[in-house]
Amino acid sequence: MDSNSTDNFFTLTQSFSVSDVIVIGAYFLLNVAVGIWVTAGDRIWPWTGIGASLFASSEGSGLFIGLAGTGAAGGIAVAGFEWNATYVLLALAWVFVPVYVSSGIVTMPEYLGRRFGGERIRMYLSALSLMLSVFTKISTDLYSGALFIQVCLGWNLYLSTVLMLVVTALYTIAGGLAAVIYTDTLQTFIMIIGAVILTITAFNKIGGYNNLEGVYLKAIPSKIIPNTTCHLPRADAMHLFRDPVAGDLPWPGMTLGLTILATWYWCTDQVIVQRSLSAKNLSHAKGASILASYLKMLPMIFIILPGMISRALYPDSVGCVDPEVCKKVCGAEVGCSNIAFPKLVIELMPSGLRGLMIAVMMAALMSSLTSIFNSSSTLFTIDIWRKYRRRASEKELLLVGRIVTVILVIVSVVWIPILQSANSGQLYVYIQSVTSYLAPPVTAIFVLAVFWKRTNEMGAFWGLMVGLVVGLTRMIMEFAYPPPRCGVYDPRPAVLRNVHYLHFAIILCLLTAVVVVVISLLSAPPTEDQIRNLTWWSLNQDKVDPEIPLRKVSTVRDHTDQRADTEHDRKCIRGVGFCTSRDGRPATPPLPRGIPSTRETPFWSRFCCGNAILLMCINIFFYAYFA
Repeated sequence: MDSNSTDNFFTLTQSFSVSDVIVIGAYFLLNVAVGIWVTAGDRIWPWTGIGASLFASSEGSGLFIGLAGTGAAGGIAVAGFEWNATYVLLALAWVFVPVYVSSGIVTMPEYLGRRFGGERIRMYLSALSLMLSVFTKISTDLYSGALFIQVCLGWNLYLSTVLMLVVTALYTIAGGLAAVIYTDTLQTFIMIIGAVILTITAFNKIGGYNNLEGVYLKAIPSKIIPNTTCHLPRADAMHLFRDPVAGDLPWPGMTLGLTILATWYWCTDQVIVQRSLSAKNLSHAKGASILASYLKMLPMIFIILPGMISRALYPDSVGCVDPEVCKKVCGAEVGCSNIAFPKLVIELMPSGLRGLMIAVMMAALMSSLTSIFNSSSTLFTIDIWRKYRRRASEKELLLVGRIVTVILVIVSVVWIPILQSANSGQLYVYIQSVTSYLAPPVTAIFVLAVFWKRTNEMGAFWGLMVGLVVGLTRMIMEFAYPPPRCGVYDPRPAVLRNVHYLHFAIILCLLTAVVVVVISLLSAPPTEDQIRNLTWWSLNQDKVDPEIPLRKVSTVRDHTDQRADTEHDRKCIRGVGFCTSRDGRPATPPLPRGIPSTRETPFWSRFCCGNAILLMCINIFFYAYFA
């Protein structure tokens, strides 16, 4: 147990050694070297690289902190967020990727542009992406990185945030942005190696896995709030499925609601889908999804369980409930479970390895920020600004991109205090709840676009608008009426107290679907060009020779002709994320040649299907064992 007084929570019990400093410096040099090596050529990854990249994109250090924190606060149920990805990743490779390949698109907005026509849905998705970047990406990355620095060095949270921004700027200039997909994979696997060592050390500290439940249930802080039970660990901490109404993560929401959120993330997000589309062929895309699914089973052992051990070892800090104590520990009165993983790293990792884990997690955060800044500025300048300023010069676009990035950072930093107090201080729950308010309408639109030919632009647009209004209303109410602290009466409206955010995701998705169906049936059907090769039922209606580049039909040339351009034809503007061709028109950076067609070798097709069935059996076994 942690015997330090509350005044010394920020004091490092083990100071950094010379080996830690050397390892941190060496790792950052290695990271930059890998980035430079990658930019030397246009590489196409096999299924192993794509699968590792899919996993890496979802397992940044922010998620390490969030998952471990929620595990410390509530037990193993949060593992459902990771294991649920199995089925959605298979849907990505077996359903969505064939449709995207058949349609010949490069970006997700381009797919909806071809499927429905017009510009307003594309504009809306770009604006929504910017909102989600602020609320669930930039602010959470900055906060988790700053929190890690705070726990390691005892610095002020906002001083740590400024440090993160400065080092990220230097990291971007050094070339980290050019190879985010590659360096992220390197960082994630080193994090896994470090997490394995940390997990083994942590279990040795408590006497093995068999003792975990016992020591966790005894993890009660020394200072509690009288006449309350919030200081007590959950009795169902070792159960995956929780009460459908009163549970902190109710099982209906963790199955249906979570699947809706996962479909949005894995099957419609540009960053994720583009990784799958850059595979050698469809069998490689399927193999990548299978590998990523297996890797997604690891966080239960190497992140969530160590988070629970951290609470057991340091209940006064990780498990604090008294607002005064928590304020001293982590700066948030509602709880400090987010420090579970960094606390464990600092206390238990040996010299050298401790420095490596810190370096990797910081580098992962910075590379994540660079890619978010890049994509956000590109979204605004190309998809929004150029719509109204079609003749904007290169300098204007560069300036606008930088201004947008600065604005997003400022808004995100201002948002951090709200983020700290949201969802009882659990970072991962905060991310999922905000996603539940904004993402379900997008899931509904993509699913209907792929599976229902009758869906038209008017139905899709108004479905998105209704979903946005309802989702924003719930989100505003959530922040206007934050959850009360321990021992305080809950004055929130019944819709907040009684409707879990995962249940709300189900309701919001169904509401959007109903609006889309009704308006689509009451208005003109889509044209034949808006259906051919663009739905699951019209897959490959026009057979195209895989040796001939697929013709892209889109009103936006920026995304459609990028594969035909060469490095000689364009020059990239570092810091904004887009390139200009010789005629001065902006275009996104060249992407690797991807899946040429939906054709597969029969042997590899059957091999992938057999492995997918085996994967689902293993996944179901884990669910049943921990249910």
